[in-house]
Amino acid sequence: MLAGIGVIVAGFLLRFNPLLVVVTAALVTGLAAGIDPIVLTAAFGKAFNDSRYVTAIYIVLPVIGLLERHGLQERARTMIARLRGATVGRLLIAYLLFRQITAALGLHSIAGPAQTVRPLVAPMAEAAADAQAPDRDRADERVPAMAAATDNIGLFFGEDIFIAIGSILLMKGVLEGYGIIIEPLHLSMWAIPTAIAAFLIHGTRLWLMDRRIGRHR
Repeated sequence: MLAGIGVIVAGFLLRFNPLLVVVTAALVTGLAAGIDPIVLTAAFGKAFNDSRYVTAIYIVLPVIGLLERHGLQERARTMIARLRGATVGRLLIAYLLFRQITAALGLHSIAGPAQTVRPLVAPMAEAAADAQAPDRDRADERVPAMAAATDNIGLFFGEDIFIAIGSILLMKGVLEGYGIIIEPLHLSMWAIPTAIAAFLIHGTRLWLMDRRIGRHR
């Protein structure tokens, strides 16, 4: 049972990675206590799921890096270049709609700057801009910036429609503190007109950017 302590002492003396030392010590202690390896692994998984100290983004990032190393952005550019009629505005308006709908359903982590914008949406938008205006300035960062802004706007104005989001519960708590009793469903329903207005306003911005890029032909 004390084998785990010995692993910790030896690991720190040898200056190994602290996280690796602690995990190894826990495994050694569990095995020494006669715990089945499958049960031990399940206990690690449950502890990870309950505490959530490591967020999903730190797991996704290495996968995204490997995909980019093997040509993810180039394939995304090639796919958009083959689509007739694909423009920056149309692409990002479709992504805005997708982001708002999924956020309204509670799927907030299905997309984001690291997961989708940098490896997929931004390269696709730039490929569409290159097809619209082959002689445009490649150093212009407005297209990838608009892709990131589209993701933020879609998430920000779509997530409030989901009744279990923290902002809805915060507003409910604040209102109840002032004696105003309102159900989360009512708050989320009032977020729908705001989400529609955000879609129309940002969609207009994307349409105007489309026209601006088209004038550079």
